[in-house]
Amino acid sequence: MKAIRGGTVVESTWSGPADVVIDGETIVAVTAPGAPTHGVTEEIDATGKLVLPGGVDPHCHVGFTSGEFTSLDRYPECTAAALFGATTTIVDFAIPRPGARPLDAAREQLAKIPAGLCDAALHGCVVDWDESVPMQLRHMADAGIRTIKMFTTYAGESMADEHTILNTMRATRDLGGMVLIHCESDAIVVDAQNRCAAIGTVDAGHMADTRPELAETSSVAAILAIAESQQAPVYFVHQSTPDAVDLVVDARKRGVVAFTETVAHHLTLDDSRYAQDDPERFVCCPPLRRRDVVDELGSRLLLGSVTTVGSDHCCYDTRQKQKHQHDVRAMPNGLPGVETRLPVIFSRFVNDLGMSPSRFVEVTATNPAITNGLYPRKGSLLPGSDADIAIWDADREWVVTRAGLHMATDYTPYEGMRLRGRPEQVFLRGELVIADGELVSDVPRGRYVPAAPMDFASIRAI
Repeated sequence: MKAIRGGTVVESTWSGPADVVIDGETIVAVTAPGAPTHGVTEEIDATGKLVLPGGVDPHCHVGFTSGEFTSLDRYPECTAAALFGATTTIVDFAIPRPGARPLDAAREQLAKIPAGLCDAALHGCVVDWDESVPMQLRHMADAGIRTIKMFTTYAGESMADEHTILNTMRATRDLGGMVLIHCESDAIVVDAQNRCAAIGTVDAGHMADTRPELAETSSVAAILAIAESQQAPVYFVHQSTPDAVDLVVDARKRGVVAFTETVAHHLTLDDSRYAQDDPERFVCCPPLRRRDVVDELGSRLLLGSVTTVGSDHCCYDTRQKQKHQHDVRAMPNGLPGVETRLPVIFSRFVNDLGMSPSRFVEVTATNPAITNGLYPRKGSLLPGSDADIAIWDADREWVVTRAGLHMATDYTPYEGMRLRGRPEQVFLRGELVIADGELVSDVPRGRYVPAAPMDFASIRAI
């Protein structure tokens, strides 16, 4: 047994001086500081540090193929980077290629997880509804895949029509799961892109014009109506505007079980990046928004309107981004961020804006675990939870550089950003995996974490 002593333990509902006792892979006790504990043979000194649950990243694409491009990281690279950023569990996506079955895509992605260095869960994905989908969803649920992603854009590749969304919502609801929706109106997006193309502004420098805010809010409103009609839970990924978040808040007041996810880059970066050098490096969907929109979105996080903060990690490099930099319709969308999610959010919102460490844990670990059926095994320091723990130096100042990170790309969208707060040690199921900025071992220890059926009556208040 081992004990982490002297630190300030931070849970989503409380924080204070305490010691954490670990037996094997599991937390067995949280005790008063210095309390004698029989059987402890190793003590870890966390004096002056925060002791946090390992992060749970609810939105992470590993080796993701879209169009002609595949992101550059496999499970070993992505999960190693996650650990450096104090994330100990990622939730990946099994998105079928055109013509493939959702169940086959899920099985293919599941087979990759044991090569990882941290633990992983999985979202499924449905694009088209047919008579085989209900049984495929049941097989996925039996395997612990209870969250199903759908897109309202990307026609011809991953876009689902409203009939498919409604049917999948109902079927997933009955299996103790829920749908995740990427909300952008395809009609509005395509029209905006065509209008930009007609005047020669469909390049990366004009990315924000090609996917307007109205595309997101109109789609959110439509999907909320479908969810309300089916009394089905729904989770909105990477909401990028305060208006979109407010639509979800209003729906919750009407009794709809709905959750908002934002991501680190939408909370910190703005569309001025498209007017600077290398704008293609910042092309993501939805795009980066105006600074006033970013600040208002951040206020929703501080006020408690946002359920989770993910990374939407997509690890493309500059070469891939530049291939079609003059036409965003053909570019790969997404930013690398699994390693920087927690430090960026901690520095900006805890140290700069006064968010409590408990709220930080809530949106980056606890709520992602709850909304994916992984709690309390993940996202908590409760006795019985996996001993996924980050010892965090809240005052450590550092500058983000590509050379200092570990993702499988040649850039970071946060290059040169000065941050305060960084993990010092990270434990995965009781084993030290990161120590003083170094990977202790590159032996794959990742395990698949199946989702349990979710009781939405009990978690609707998060």
